[in-house]
Amino acid sequence: MRATAHAKRRYDRNARFYHYADRQIRREWRLLALAEARGAVLELGVGTGGNLPLYDPHEVSRVTGVDFSAAMLAGAYGRTPSVPCDLRLMDVQALEFPDQSFDTVLATCVFCTVPDPLQGLREARRVVRPDGRVVLLEHVRVPGALGCLQDVLNPLTLWLMGENINRRTLDYVRMAGLLPERVDEVAGGLVQLIVAKPPPRSRGELML
Repeated sequence: MRATAHAKRRYDRNARFYHYADRQIRREWRLLALAEARGAVLELGVGTGGNLPLYDPHEVSRVTGVDFSAAMLAGAYGRTPSVPCDLRLMDVQALEFPDQSFDTVLATCVFCTVPDPLQGLREARRVVRPDGRVVLLEHVRVPGALGCLQDVLNPLTLWLMGENINRRTLDYVRMAGLLPERVDEVAGGLVQLIVAKPPPRSRGELML
């Protein structure tokens, strides 16, 4: 996909400075998301690894972190993770894992940059276990005049930073077939913590 190749080049180019930009995700916001992580975790868009030292080793057994930028992953290798960790070069829109591989799929401010967020969330649904959860901390579009301003500014932020500031991520979650369990407003609603689960399996699936 052309948009994916373009995004990858941007992050490869800017990786050395990314840890400065990554500070916009406050530690307390990260901890809100990571508190929802259980068992075997897949972290989408792990970037330079800002979350890796913060996982609770009493709740999380291991983390598999993926990113489509080799330069970003190089930064993540320099982190000291709090739990066993495996980092892989991979596109969240085409995950190379079997179905139902993870207890938790987690992303922090990733789906504002994924070229096809619906496809990425469908992949998240595919690889999460039936009793698992998908946890997203995401910049989103807010209602009203501020949302209109986000629409106006979005082409600029997309060009400068590769980020969409007006994504309706909760809508994409539902379109991907995931069921939101909880949606918490963060930063006055500009950021949402979304905790979702896969839909119940059909009777035929349960009999397999």
